[in-house]
Amino acid sequence: MALNNYLITIVGPTAIGKTALSIQLAKHFKAAIISCDSRQFYKEMTIGTAVPTSEELAEAKHHFIQNRSIFDMYNVGDFERDAIAKLNELYKKNNIAIMVGGSGLYVDAVINGLDYFPNVPAEIREKLNEELKTKGISYLQKQLKELDIESYNTIAIDNPHRVIRALEVTIASGIPYATFKNKPKKPRPFIPIKIGLNAEREIIYNRINKRVDLMLQDGLIKEAKALYPHKQLNALQTVGYRELFSAFDGDITESFAIEEIKKNTRRFAKRQLTWFKKDTATHWFNYKTDIETIINYIESQLKPVKNS
Repeated sequence: MALNNYLITIVGPTAIGKTALSIQLAKHFKAAIISCDSRQFYKEMTIGTAVPTSEELAEAKHHFIQNRSIFDMYNVGDFERDAIAKLNELYKKNNIAIMVGGSGLYVDAVINGLDYFPNVPAEIREKLNEELKTKGISYLQKQLKELDIESYNTIAIDNPHRVIRALEVTIASGIPYATFKNKPKKPRPFIPIKIGLNAEREIIYNRINKRVDLMLQDGLIKEAKALYPHKQLNALQTVGYRELFSAFDGDITESFAIEEIKKNTRRFAKRQLTWFKKDTATHWFNYKTDIETIINYIESQLKPVKNS
């Protein structure tokens, strides 16, 4: 079956301008936007996740923005299923849809499916290795038994490398390691067109610092205090909230927490770029590139397939 549906996907580091570009493209192509920011799903988290403003949301139809609660169990596998279902619905009206967000695993899940072993953030692997040193392999085996009983029963359970591998994939993805094995590749109802936005590191870092300052002006501390009683929830293990929770606990000062938010967001942006740069199919633009240039590039990718 020949495909004539397209998914324009916009990636890049946090605070680079992905939301603004997605709205411009949505208006040009009269298309809806799918958000794949894994923290903007949650309705209780607005300021700290940089949810699009009400004015931005009114400019184009958005999906998967504040549609869940922090009390819901929701992982990348759930999002993959929901996003593909929504795209199939959208393509009945328009053969172009926009996807935007900085959560690399979620982007990959929609475009490629979860029939692969996802990349694992270094901090997860480091934490598991530290637990192996301090608590022993039996502690990790117990974790694996609770999180992924199938892998616990089938892998070489006395091999620390195998146990850590199964655990890190399970923790990073929210899906048991065993489900990734021998999974047939899922067909997709679209052709992806991947756009990346980037800038010099100093510019990215300055934009992040300014965004954090704006979040504080908009009431981030008040929002975090309201969420503090639920700080153990997975959805709240997020830069911007985690540091303030430590301040509320009395472990650090509020001013130090703010600096930590900026520092950890800058680190997050660096990890985002590392992830997205691995995909050689992504066409990168400077964040100041005029919209006409980007539209021309996208239309050059549409025409060859349309005319074939």
